Amino acid sequence: MSDYSRGRILVFARAPQPGQVKTRLAGGIGDERATEVYRQLLEQTVARAAASGLAPVELLVTPDALHPFFATLVERYGLAVAVQAPGDLGQRMASALETALRDSDFVLLVGSDCPVLDGDYLLSAAELLDKGADAVVGPAEDGGYVLIGLRRFDARLFDDIPWGSDRVMQITRRRLQSLGWCWEELPPLWDLDRPEDLVRWQRETRPLNPVR
Repeated sequence: MSDYSRGRILVFARAPQPGQVKTRLAGGIGDERATEVYRQLLEQTVARAAASGLAPVELLVTPDALHPFFATLVERYGLAVAVQAPGDLGQRMASALETALRDSDFVLLVGSDCPVLDGDYLLSAAELLDKGADAVVGPAEDGGYVLIGLRRFDARLFDDIPWGSDRVMQITRRRLQSLGWCWEELPPLWDLDRPEDLVRWQRETRPLNPVR
């Protein structure tokens, strides 16, 4: 396997406060249970990224890094942690990627909504970038994406995009084409956003025990 130690894996996270995370899911199962699901998803994502051994992992958090759950993850998985820049999701992603690329060969950015994103998926993205792709994207079944990886940066990939809609991936493809970049897509995965997605997760995978 190639040496990816000059790469970086960024995991975007929000403090697990009831009413602030997994709001669509909470509409069906309640705020407290939805928050517990979010904690499990976030820990699973961090654990898989760290266990992949591909590259250093950094947890990018909002609104601040003070929540004790973040401290638990940092201690357990040996992460760096930083606070996301202000702005909408696109502005925060753009800032994180641009900053990380200043001293990294490539950067992979993921959220914590995809229960089936694993180390092999991260490796596939790193390999495509290592072979010369300027960007790699992992589409989501709902029309968004679960991963974006870059070797170069352009803010136009993140400007004026209706985040959370089913048009995100479609618009991102058009932006990549207009930039003239060499880019690749990974197989589509699914996000856990709704109560029926929770049933799917319980059917297809085994959730982690929650961190207390």
